[in-house]
Amino acid sequence: MGNTHGFRGVLLYQPTSTEYENLRSWHISNCVLNTFLIITAIVFNGITIQAIRRTSLPQPVKTLLLNLGVSDLGVGLLGEPFYVGILVKWLQRNNTTGAFYTAFRFTLYLFSAASFFGVMALSGDRFLAVHLHLRYQELVTHKRVVAVVITLWVFSAFFSLLYLWVSTNISHIVFAVSGVACLVVSAMLYFKIYFAVRRHRNQIQALQVQQVAQIGQIANAAMLRKSAVGVFYVYLVFLLCYLPQISNFVVVAICDLSAGVKVFSMSSITLLFLNSSLNPVIYCWKMRHIRRAVLDMLRNVIPNHS
Repeated sequence: MGNTHGFRGVLLYQPTSTEYENLRSWHISNCVLNTFLIITAIVFNGITIQAIRRTSLPQPVKTLLLNLGVSDLGVGLLGEPFYVGILVKWLQRNNTTGAFYTAFRFTLYLFSAASFFGVMALSGDRFLAVHLHLRYQELVTHKRVVAVVITLWVFSAFFSLLYLWVSTNISHIVFAVSGVACLVVSAMLYFKIYFAVRRHRNQIQALQVQQVAQIGQIANAAMLRKSAVGVFYVYLVFLLCYLPQISNFVVVAICDLSAGVKVFSMSSITLLFLNSSLNPVIYCWKMRHIRRAVLDMLRNVIPNHS
């Protein structure tokens, strides 16, 4: 029964005989784009994972970033190739097995959910770092973060299996409600982070005027502010890439699957995959330690002819 639900769910998006020609150019462009994204996701995340391992970031942050990098790498290695394979099959007007569709949906939801929960965990970590101050290192230990990461992957596996166990409409409603709830909670965390960071900055400026500020206190506040901003950019891009898919769960549950809805649904999947290529770029742009590690790696790989 479970495999039947998963197979039927993917077949909903397959073009009908009258839609093949109308959607052909879109399928070709989507196939080319996702082939490119496979390469960028694998290369960018592979390099970033090695760079994160070489940085001197705090161990909890490093573990959460590595977890996100691994889930994004999994998207490039498994999720996107399955998706391109389906698009090629549709372009050839060939039918494929239910097992192939099931494998695609399982990997799509497993790694996408892992990335989703990974970004949520990063948001929670920066919230605790800003609000706990000196107690952060005492409470947020490496072992606890590893336990959280393992729990996130268990939840991701559960969500990916849920698609196979229940009907498509029920699974889409569960995904939509869970996604909106997580986004609302994370948005509240970032509002709290913003006001806390602004309060800390005002306090540090007041101390500097009085010339009684400790250099270490100023440096620590600046580091927390920069890391919070860096993670916020990850969250912002993640929000733009995941909101269409969350909206798609609602649309598919309540609307008939016209050609336009099918294009929107498959485009939202491409946006999920795009997020896995953009995350490493944001790390290098907004996180100085990772940017330096990546540049050092590239210097060692690229010969210097000067």
